[in-house]
Amino acid sequence: MAYHDTHVAQHSSQAVSASKVLRNTYALLAMTLLFSAVTAGAAMAMGVERMNIFVFFIGAYGLMFLVHKTANSAAGLLATFAFTGFMGFTLGPILSAYLALPNGAALIMNALAMTGLTFIGLSAVALVTKKDFSFLGNFLMAGAIVLILAMVAGLIFQIPTLMLMVSAGFVLFASAAILFQTSEIVHRAGETNYILATITLYVSIYNLFVSLLSLLGIMSSD
Repeated sequence: MAYHDTHVAQHSSQAVSASKVLRNTYALLAMTLLFSAVTAGAAMAMGVERMNIFVFFIGAYGLMFLVHKTANSAAGLLATFAFTGFMGFTLGPILSAYLALPNGAALIMNALAMTGLTFIGLSAVALVTKKDFSFLGNFLMAGAIVLILAMVAGLIFQIPTLMLMVSAGFVLFASAAILFQTSEIVHRAGETNYILATITLYVSIYNLFVSLLSLLGIMSSD
């Protein structure tokens, strides 16, 4: 009887803790997305040109490394906003290029709407069904390697069909990452740090939006 009571108490404590991590994650995610929108708007207003791909990778992965290094301290929040602000700033020139198209504003709004609906839908699946999506971990690891190699090949050889496949692949990858990360928080299987959880979801949303925007742009008559 005592063992049963202890087990119930531990389960209840874990559920409360997971709920707290989830609330903190969504709150920080909302703030970082808003901050990214501000930095993207600033880049557009300043007329910043598209960043060199190597500079982008150095900045993005360098700041992401900083976030992971400081995730267990107050400095982790500053690193998180530095990373998401940088990502938003690099998004500004991309949005400016799309706005130059006759239907660019519509493409951006459609991509935003699809991204929001996809995130809400996938999060609801993980939260309502409480299904454990930890099995997606291996898929995400293998998928990341394949997508990076395909993206590099696409940049080198400039093959439109390959770039289309890469964009579609990133949509699937980002969707799987949202399910996986939300499940990790709910089941306490591997994520108890809301800063790291926020970064994972932010990158997934960023990739999802950019990939959907690319797909819509490719399919557009313009």
